[in-house]
Amino acid sequence: MGQEIVDDYSPRFARIEYVTVPDQVRDQLMDSIRAGHFEPGDRMPAERQLCEEFGVARTTVREAIQQLISLGVVERRNGRLHVVEYLGVVSVPAEGLKSQVRELFETRRVIEIAMTDLAARNASDRQRTEIAELADDYEPGMELGHFRDLDHRFHAAVASACGNPLLAELYGRVLRALFDSPALASLLYTQVHRKQVNEIIRGAAEGHEAIAGAILDCDGERAAKAAEDHLADVERRMLSQLI
Repeated sequence: MGQEIVDDYSPRFARIEYVTVPDQVRDQLMDSIRAGHFEPGDRMPAERQLCEEFGVARTTVREAIQQLISLGVVERRNGRLHVVEYLGVVSVPAEGLKSQVRELFETRRVIEIAMTDLAARNASDRQRTEIAELADDYEPGMELGHFRDLDHRFHAAVASACGNPLLAELYGRVLRALFDSPALASLLYTQVHRKQVNEIIRGAAEGHEAIAGAILDCDGERAAKAAEDHLADVERRMLSQLI
């Protein structure tokens, strides 16, 4: 009889998921924003007040806030935290930050490949020269802050050259969310990963050179292929290092 009960038993419980304290703070803040307790454009409570209300350390609150910033839910203005003016459909990835970074890369890929094609077709001579000069500025082993700045400037120049301000603005939001991601920052700012970061920089230099060359030649098809190859390489290298 006992054996029959075991054989007939089917699971009725959901698997337990580990949730960190910053994730719990993030989820409560997200729920409060979704419930309308904070309207678009409203100023959020100060970090000290949030620490007191949640009963957690400031580092915990800051990590939760950084996740909301990376999701495009809140933003800093003049040192103050505000809910963004426009809230799209935003959800916290169930698989954690690595899943978030993967989704951001997917979104970036959809936008950037088409945008690079347009840049090759629509850029002015001055814009083509600027893109080529930025691609030439990479140096092996360059300082991380310089790399991040140069990477942003290169892609911003391509976005500006596409001739579609709305597309460029949308792309800028995705790129900021990607580089503000706590998971990505943990890779780019940790010296333990310096060797891997050097490889990412080298791959970025090669990818940007191929993109710039195609844009200089006004070859949209080749530019789009170079952007696709570049993003696939960067995504593979970065995601392989994220836990």
